[in-house]
Amino acid sequence: MPTTTSSNSETPLNTESVKDSSLPRIIFLHGFLGSGSDWAPMARQLENDYCCILVDLPGHGESDIEANGNPDLFFTETVDALAEELSRSATPEPCFLVGYSMGGRIALSLLLRHPELFAKAIIVSASPGLRTEEERLNRRESDEGIARKIEKNFEGFIDAWYEQPLFATLKSHPIFKEVEGERKINNPENLALALRLLGTGRQPSAWDELQKNRVPIQFFAGEKDLKFVEIGRQMVNLCTESTLEIFPGCGHTLHIENRELFLDRLTQFFNKHQ
Repeated sequence: MPTTTSSNSETPLNTESVKDSSLPRIIFLHGFLGSGSDWAPMARQLENDYCCILVDLPGHGESDIEANGNPDLFFTETVDALAEELSRSATPEPCFLVGYSMGGRIALSLLLRHPELFAKAIIVSASPGLRTEEERLNRRESDEGIARKIEKNFEGFIDAWYEQPLFATLKSHPIFKEVEGERKINNPENLALALRLLGTGRQPSAWDELQKNRVPIQFFAGEKDLKFVEIGRQMVNLCTESTLEIFPGCGHTLHIENRELFLDRLTQFFNKHQ
């Protein structure tokens, strides 16, 4: 898979393109602790019909991260760097977008700031951010505590992270040990900084922008991930060009827990009236 890099004022973004660049493109954005390679198994199943672009977000995979400039601008700068890379592509047609969790928050902001770049989007287990500055401040304080745990005892942090109720269904899945092992390969200092700069507390609220969206979106949430089921319902109520699909028996990582259903729904949505 050929690798290309793009950059903004803060950090380069490593990307991998799977298969023929002349095919319709899908941009995949991973969650916190992950990397673009998380999506590789799906990309291989889609490679006959799509060119899949797997992005390492700042501080993850092969993408470095630096705390230069105003930390409150980093989230938006990352979004705009992704848009700049897409707009430079040799394929001018709007592409498809998929984002999970942290990557879903970035993907939704990317779509709302640069709608001309996209034909359709799937947002998985994610939100448009927090509504108030007070909520964002409280979240930054909470994330700072988590970042220090990452720096102090990374393996212990990983163990505790997956004890959260939203990951209960993933922990009981046969693939969990493989996922957990991949997470422990990451650089803890980079991850801690990524949490400080790309966490929900640093993300500008996009709730008000949802009403203006005209790009078709499907929001996905796991049945057992009650927080994001409710957020999904709220987003659909605001965003007329969207639907919510709830994946039965799944938690936060529904795309891992039921990959077959996820791929089925993705291809149905992206192929419809393409």
